[in-house]
Amino acid sequence: MSKATQPDNGKDASAHIDARIKELGDWRGAMLKRIRAIIHKADPDVVEAWKWRGVPVWEHDGIICTGESYKAVVKLTFAKGAALDDPAKLFNASLDGNVRRAIDIHEGDEINEKALTALIRAAVALNEKKKRK
Repeated sequence: MSKATQPDNGKDASAHIDARIKELGDWRGAMLKRIRAIIHKADPDVVEAWKWRGVPVWEHDGIICTGESYKAVVKLTFAKGAALDDPAKLFNASLDGNVRRAIDIHEGDEINEKALTALIRAAVALNEKKKRK
């Protein structure tokens, strides 16, 4: 794989995510910044990556979730979301897929930090369990 197509991980990825937040400069940037803080608080060992031509990715023994920004939504996609319990019903997008589940966050939406933290920790636990097998 050429350097141009390799994903950035670690410090470079964090700098890319910082730049994306600043570049957005509106509610989407503020939301991505808040989600990022929640992810780091929920899993201090999380690794940031920058993949697929500019998608922030958070990993711990595999992908936890991605944070994409669109014109009207910030989409938090959990790679193995279909396997996670979601008692707070945060997942509201990509519900028909076999593996992924997503949370579409619109301008003005409130984040249930407690439920999101639980979802992140459950995704990490699932990744760790699959790694041990």
